Amino acid sequence: MASDPILTNSSMVDCFADGPPIAIEVARGVTRLFCRHDLFAMCEVPLANGRRADLMAIGPKGELTIVEIKVSRADLLGDQKWVDYLDYCDRFFWAVPQHLAALLDDARFLPGEAGLLVADRYDAAVIREPSTRLLAPARRKAETLRFARRAARRLSAQIDPSLGDDR
Repeated sequence: MASDPILTNSSMVDCFADGPPIAIEVARGVTRLFCRHDLFAMCEVPLANGRRADLMAIGPKGELTIVEIKVSRADLLGDQKWVDYLDYCDRFFWAVPQHLAALLDDARFLPGEAGLLVADRYDAAVIREPSTRLLAPARRKAETLRFARRAARRLSAQIDPSLGDDR
């Protein structure tokens, strides 16, 4: 995996360093899909409530999307923290490899509210669109500013690693 040129040039390798390699592949596929739709994502974004979003993306009108990546059945079925992300985004997606997609039809994963992406290392497909729940203006401003400052800090750390990227 570390010698794979497709994935080693990505800062996502750092973001998902503690996870299984397939998590990097799913994140990459989602990121490619989002870029084609003018959404730009950042990985492992801490939220004000202490949770950390696997991916958070911002769209051309300032809309915020959070993506929770799950690559194993046990991790998906054991996750109970994901609802804590809903207050920090306009749209929420699950992103999974193909073999987990059917599990997300279960009512506990809010299929009427949460979107579903199936992804691999090359691309992703929208299986189910999420509902849109617009953030309150004050929350949108705060989260957009946090997103922008975190992105700028991470870029600054690429220039001077001593600045840290404040994950």
